[in-house]
Amino acid sequence: MNETFMKERPVLPLLLSLSLPMVFSMLVNSLYNIVDSFFVAQISEDAMTALSLVYPIQNFINAVGIGFGIGINAVIAFHLGAGDHHRANQAASQGFVLAILHSVVLTAGGIAVMPLFLRLFTSSESVIALGLQYSRIAFSFTVMIVIGLVYEKVFQAVGKMNVTMLALLCGCVANIVLDPVLIFGLGPFPQMGIQGAALATGIGQTLSLAVYLVIYRARPLSVRISRQDFALDRQMVRKLYAIGIPATLNLALPSLLVSSLNAILAAYSEVYILVLGIYYKLQTFLYLPANGLVQGMRPLIGYNYGAREYQRVNRIYSLVLCMSGMIMALGTVICLLVPEQLMSLFTHAPETIQAGATALRILSAGFLVSSVSVTSSGALEGLGKGFPSLLVSLCRYLVVIIPAAFLLSRVLGAAGVWHAFWVAECVTAVIAFAVYRRVTRQPEDASRE
Repeated sequence: MNETFMKERPVLPLLLSLSLPMVFSMLVNSLYNIVDSFFVAQISEDAMTALSLVYPIQNFINAVGIGFGIGINAVIAFHLGAGDHHRANQAASQGFVLAILHSVVLTAGGIAVMPLFLRLFTSSESVIALGLQYSRIAFSFTVMIVIGLVYEKVFQAVGKMNVTMLALLCGCVANIVLDPVLIFGLGPFPQMGIQGAALATGIGQTLSLAVYLVIYRARPLSVRISRQDFALDRQMVRKLYAIGIPATLNLALPSLLVSSLNAILAAYSEVYILVLGIYYKLQTFLYLPANGLVQGMRPLIGYNYGAREYQRVNRIYSLVLCMSGMIMALGTVICLLVPEQLMSLFTHAPETIQAGATALRILSAGFLVSSVSVTSSGALEGLGKGFPSLLVSLCRYLVVIIPAAFLLSRVLGAAGVWHAFWVAECVTAVIAFAVYRRVTRQPEDASRE
């Protein structure tokens, strides 16, 4: 019930104790997409293409839930660091109410927009039909997913990372078991095809929510979601959105990026759209461990920032940057050594495997340097600096990469799109580090005065 350990324990063991469960959780969570894609690939290449085209909208829905959850997490952690438990409870409770409202709108909007969205990128009626079948079921679970994310961020804000690990693990295991059962109709279950993949994922995520609710009731936290704090307070709502909106945009920008790159790649071949979709499945497996470190870092930075432990904040940032760099270096080596084997997990077409292997070798050039922008953006969110974090993400996902992809594709063809990734990562890394240093230097200077 006492969170003072976040400013008292030595930084490295504390960071590891909070981050490693999140790294494991994120690795497990990445299996949702990997497992879905693996089994869907067994249905047909059209099914895999449909999954790739649905991904941007699905990612946007998740981005809203996770991004606003980051706002809840950061505000709770800051008030706990400042010793104000009442405001921390208000943040959790009012964030819960707003998250439910968001989820209802997202469910209706996501289902309504999909037919038009799919037709923007393909004329294949088979791909469109498969995309609609998958998305209607997947989006129906949005309310459960978003509520689960609220509880996830509340547990993380008080340092209970093991609970998140357990909940995600239970959901992922259920998804892995149910995917082949529902897709191919094993035992007494009917063969549902791509609809089975969506249902298996939704059931898994609902099970994760159930775990959070059981533990929340059985082992009370110092932060509570209570009806007496449901009434929205203008100042608290402003704080939540000041971090939640930029964090949501940070996470939603990849959806805009993928849609823009799909439009560029469609001029060459649908094979490249499939390659891009597979890459995002694979890079999820690489970046989620780094994001797990960031999730472990975020409440630590928020708590210590609220407690005015500014030097400790910078030590935490430096450690996470080094650890993220190690993960990215490993991912680079794997993509250079076995790209064909990675692509063959999702397609058996030789043309697609060869095009994908070439893409992975080029894309991996930007992995290592991207650790700077990933760490800096997460640290800024933890500090409650939502808009500086958004600036970093805009550079990474919009301002640099889309113009670079358009121009380079005119010179190098589809390969120009892959080269645009590492160009954008290098430019953004410089900007991200400069923004972080400027933001953190201000309170340090003020404390010396």
